[in-house]
Amino acid sequence: MGDPLPGWREGTAKAAIIDFVTRVSGSGADHVPESERIATFDNDGTLWCEQPAQVQALFVIDRVRELAATDPELAQRQPFKALLEGDHAKLHALGKQGILQLFFATHAGMTLRDFNTMAHRWQASALHPTLGRRFIDLVYQPQLELLDYLRASGFRCFIVTGGGIDFVRAFSEARYGVPPEQVIGSSARLRLDISARGLVLVKLPELGSFNDREAKVENIGLHIGRRPILAFGNSDGDLAMLRFVAAGAGPRLALLVHHDDAEREFAYDRDFALSPLAEALDRAADYRIMLVSMKDDWASVFPPDR
Repeated sequence: MGDPLPGWREGTAKAAIIDFVTRVSGSGADHVPESERIATFDNDGTLWCEQPAQVQALFVIDRVRELAATDPELAQRQPFKALLEGDHAKLHALGKQGILQLFFATHAGMTLRDFNTMAHRWQASALHPTLGRRFIDLVYQPQLELLDYLRASGFRCFIVTGGGIDFVRAFSEARYGVPPEQVIGSSARLRLDISARGLVLVKLPELGSFNDREAKVENIGLHIGRRPILAFGNSDGDLAMLRFVAAGAGPRLALLVHHDDAEREFAYDRDFALSPLAEALDRAADYRIMLVSMKDDWASVFPPDR
């Protein structure tokens, strides 16, 4: 095999990944059966760009604008007013319930099929406000290569994201090669509706699971049933998952990408309120987490323009 990770620069991180995969897929003392070769990846900021806001938040803004166009009174009610006016202080003051109200108003009350169609349509055309490319083209080339390399080495790769499970499932297979059944994310409760439409699943305005921090580990146990041997994240929201993987027996690899490349993407950590990176960055060595510098370790960031 030639270089399996051409988008990665030669260095400690690339060497560690290749050494790890070679050992666990080989026949030596560190061999791990294929059934146990599980890798988990966060999505926002780990597999695709999350600045200036997480992509699904921008989708919600567009959906609120659509709803306000047909119901002008909506734009005068909170939290919709704060969202449309970009009043981040007000949104923060409204707390989790305000955010949930936005998501329920824009996601609930439709069938899974209708939501999938709507998400597909938005993802196919929505452009990043400063980079000028579609969000689904702002996936990270080095990570696409890593996913391919892991699958070729007998791994099953899962996405474990704080983003909405149905929003990510709408593009995960086409863009990452990760089928929808291997996506774990935040979710609303569902109801089986039996009507003239047949038997369909409808999204309810009720939270099922907010898949962040410790909940990521809990949902890995619930939905995968095995402790992964490799995990990749980018923020403190992924720290519990990374520590859970690193603490297991046998060969383990926990990786944390640091957004430190303002020239090719963005540079941020503690100042990014939606996905802060503080404890994981400061205590990476203590927790057996390997830091990956976007600036130093990635030869490319995004795939070539298509």
